[in-house]
Amino acid sequence: MAAPLGGITGAAGPVLADDPALRGRPTTPEAVGDFSIAADAVIIASGGIGGNHELVRSAWPTRLGAAPESLLTGVPANVDGSMFPVAQAAGAHIHAPDRMWHYAEGIRNWNPIWPGHGVRILPGPSSLWLDAAGDRLPAPNFPGFDTLGTLGHLRSGGHEHSWFLLNERIISKEFALSGSEQNPDLTGRSVRRLAGRLGSGPPGPVADFLRHGEDFLAAATVPELVDKMARLEPAHALDAAAIGEVIAARDAQLANGFGKDAQLAAIRDARGYRGDRLMRTAAPHRLTDPAAGPLIAVRLRTLTRKTLGGLHTDLDARVLDASGRPISGLFAAGEAAGFGGGGMHGHRSLEGTFLGGCLFSGRVAGRAAARG
Repeated sequence: MAAPLGGITGAAGPVLADDPALRGRPTTPEAVGDFSIAADAVIIASGGIGGNHELVRSAWPTRLGAAPESLLTGVPANVDGSMFPVAQAAGAHIHAPDRMWHYAEGIRNWNPIWPGHGVRILPGPSSLWLDAAGDRLPAPNFPGFDTLGTLGHLRSGGHEHSWFLLNERIISKEFALSGSEQNPDLTGRSVRRLAGRLGSGPPGPVADFLRHGEDFLAAATVPELVDKMARLEPAHALDAAAIGEVIAARDAQLANGFGKDAQLAAIRDARGYRGDRLMRTAAPHRLTDPAAGPLIAVRLRTLTRKTLGGLHTDLDARVLDASGRPISGLFAAGEAAGFGGGGMHGHRSLEGTFLGGCLFSGRVAGRAAARG
């Protein structure tokens, strides 16, 4: 960016060669020329750092344990934080770079769009969650509950992966996947296809992962399933008998309505809401019930996603320097600005609140830039 003493007056850089790569895939870095644009205002809306694993690891907070050695990428390749050093060279301050929102429920996309493409499972509450050693995660680290709390628990134990244990009945009712390409009924605005989620069997995209995904395993018995899990992760010994006892202890709590298993209580509470009962939460049942279909294990790994810190901005989306003074002509919006202000969510957030920050900070930046 052009940044004389008076502030930002435009942008300049290389023109890259045409590239037929599809959305989200890396494109050529070949430069075929240069460009220079004079402007009274520049708005940075380049996203966060989730596509750059080294940046993610370097900013990883100690409160979430050790940074993972293995990461799946939950954002397109261009979301690599490359505009942050450009903005810093113009005097911008990066606020709270250690604030981030990643997921423990990542699976590798069998049909990837970008390198290392991972997808997040949006789980219902019924799967049994085990760490890499085969131990059940403690409350409240249940599927779909506290994502950062569960990630911190797993990373503090040094676990690079974990497991969902479930069966066909649960996966058919409770599994959804993040990403527009994984939800053609919603993106296609098809009521008929959406109604198909009420039918038997898993939704089409989930069924594709069952058939093709490297992280999905199925077997008729617990020993068979644990053997497949051990072969997928040979560096981590698993005790089939011990895992069988964990499942049996969970299933035994179904024998009466006064069971003390916190996860089963949460499942019953979820089914008190009609929408969850119809589309999202299976009726409590034994995981090993033959009528519920084969047993399924899903290997889960850390999936990069959202950057909660970013370019420090004021209430007019003006980028601030390290002393808190606005840099004339420079604005930032969306994830590049930590969804507004350099981190308006703080250390945590609620699912569904991120898009609003992008839209609102973009409106604020656009209006402020137009005013000059």
